Amino acid sequence: MALTQISSNKCFGGLQKVFEHDSVELNCKMKFAAYLPPKAETEKCPALYWLSGLTSTEQNFISKSGYHQAASERGLAVIAPDTSPRGCNIKGEDESWDFGTGAGFYVDTTEDPWKTNYRMYSYVMEELPQLINASFLVDPQRMSICGHSMGDHGVLICALKNPGNYKSVSAFAPICSPVLCPWGKRVFSGYLGTDQSKGKAYDATRSQLDILIDQGKDDQFLLGGQLLPDNFIAACTEKKIPIVFRLQEVQCRFHYTEYICTDSKKLFILLPL
Repeated sequence: MALTQISSNKCFGGLQKVFEHDSVELNCKMKFAAYLPPKAETEKCPALYWLSGLTSTEQNFISKSGYHQAASERGLAVIAPDTSPRGCNIKGEDESWDFGTGAGFYVDTTEDPWKTNYRMYSYVMEELPQLINASFLVDPQRMSICGHSMGDHGVLICALKNPGNYKSVSAFAPICSPVLCPWGKRVFSGYLGTDQSKGKAYDATRSQLDILIDQGKDDQFLLGGQLLPDNFIAACTEKKIPIVFRLQEVQCRFHYTEYICTDSKKLFILLPL
C-alpha cells in the first residue's frame, strides 16, 4: 500500500513524519504520525501505538506531549493515527464533537450510514500495524499501546480482545464502560444499533489482563459520569483479575493522561480533551 509523506521534521536525532494513505478498512484517505528514532535507520525498534481522544487528529499527541526526547533515547517508534475517518460525505458526520468526525470510538460500526467507513477497530488492530510493519524498521513482536480518554477505550478493547498482542498496555483517564455512560450510550446506539450485545463486545469490563489505570481526581469527565472507572474495577474484582487504580492529585481539572514507555519510565502529560 502506497504511503504519501505529508511532512518530515528532525527531532532529537530522529524524524517526526506524517503520512497519508488510502485505507481499505475505512474507504477514505487516512493520516497517521510516525516518530522514527535514530535507531530505526539501522535496526528494528519497538513500536508504541498512541490512540487519541475525542476531536483529536494525528497532530494531537505529536504537538502537545513532548515525548520525542524519551522516545529517541530509548529507540522507540511512536505511531499516532487519526481518531476517525474524515470527509466521507455522511449526513451528520460533522454536526457533533462527540459523534462522527473525530469520534470513531475504535469500533467497527454495523449501522447505516456509518458501517462503510467507520471501522476503526479493524483499522487499528489490523490494517495500520500491517502497514507500519511493511514500511518501517519496527519489530512486530514488540508492540505496545496507550492513549487517552476515548483513545484509552480503544486501547483497552484492542488489548483485552487480543491477549498477548502487546508488550505493554497503559490506560489513562479511560472511558471504562461505554455501554453505561452517556457518551457510549449515544455513540453505540448510532454506530451499533439497539442490540446491546454488540455494545458489550466493545466494553472493557469484559477484562482478562493485569491492568494499571491512572486517573485525575478532579477530572471533570470523571465527576460528570462519563468515564466510570468504578464499573471497570468492580468487573475486574468479580473476575479476580489484578488491577491497580491510582487516583492522582493534580493541579488542574483538565481531562488528563500519563504516557508510559515500554521500559516503564514515565513522562507525565497534561492534556485538555
